[in-house]
Amino acid sequence: MSYMYIPSATKEFIFDLIASNKREFGRALNEYRDIKIEKNVIEHAEGSAQVTIGNTKVLAGVKITVGEPMHDKPNEGNLMTSAELLPMASSDYEMGPPSPNAIEVARVIDRGIRAAGIIDTAALFIEEGKVWDVFVDIYVLNYDGNLFDAGTIAATVALLSARMPKLEGEKVISEGIKDKLKTNGIITSCTFAKAAGKVFIDPDANEETFMDARITIANDGKELRAMQKGLRGSFTLQELNDAVSMSFEKHNGLKALMEKALGE
Repeated sequence: MSYMYIPSATKEFIFDLIASNKREFGRALNEYRDIKIEKNVIEHAEGSAQVTIGNTKVLAGVKITVGEPMHDKPNEGNLMTSAELLPMASSDYEMGPPSPNAIEVARVIDRGIRAAGIIDTAALFIEEGKVWDVFVDIYVLNYDGNLFDAGTIAATVALLSARMPKLEGEKVISEGIKDKLKTNGIITSCTFAKAAGKVFIDPDANEETFMDARITIANDGKELRAMQKGLRGSFTLQELNDAVSMSFEKHNGLKALMEKALGE
C-alpha cells in the first residue's frame, strides 16, 4: 500500500518523537487513539457500522442477496468484501475503478474475517445451485491512518449485527422480523508501523507517510488468523513476536468495545 498523504509534520519531527518513545498528541507507542463504534447506521442495509479511530472514519455496510455457489464449494454461500476510498476522505483519492490501495484494504480485512470463520458459509446454503451472497462494502469517509483496523472493526460489527432477509419463491424479502446472520466469534486486527527503529501500534497519517514498514496482525483471542506486511522495511524476529503478543493483549479491549456497540 503506497502513501501519498501530504504530512502536516516533518519527517525529522516525527522521527525525533518516536526515537524518544513519544508521539504527536502524547500517545505512547503501544496506545491506540480514541475509538468510537456505532452500529445500524444505514437504514436499508442488512447490517452496518461506522468506526472512528482518531480522525479516521470508516463505514461498512452488509447486503445479502441470492446467488450461485462457487464451483469448488457447491454447498456454501459466498462472502465478498470491497473497499472504496472516497475522494472526500483525502485529496489523494479519486473516483473511478478500485485503486491498488483500496484493493489491499479490502483483501486484508477479508482475509482476517475468512481465516477466523466469522461467517458460517455452510449456513448460507439454500438449495442446489442457490446460496446467499454476503457483500461487505467498506467506505473510507475520512483518512488519518490505519484503515485496516478501522475497517476490520466496522466490517465485523456490521456482520455481527446483520439480519438475514427471507426468500419467498424467487423474491427476497427484507422487511419484517428477521433472524440474525449466523456468525462465529469476533476478529480484531492490530496494525503496527516501524520508523526511527521503533515499532508502534495504530499509525496515524503523518506516521504512515514516514514509516519504513507496516504489518497487520489479526486474531480471534485464541489463534493468530492472518498477517499482512507492507512496504520495503523489515521487522526483526523479536519485533514480530512482540507485535503478535501485543495484538493478543489488545484483542480483549477491542472486543469489549465491539460488544458494547453491538449491545446498545
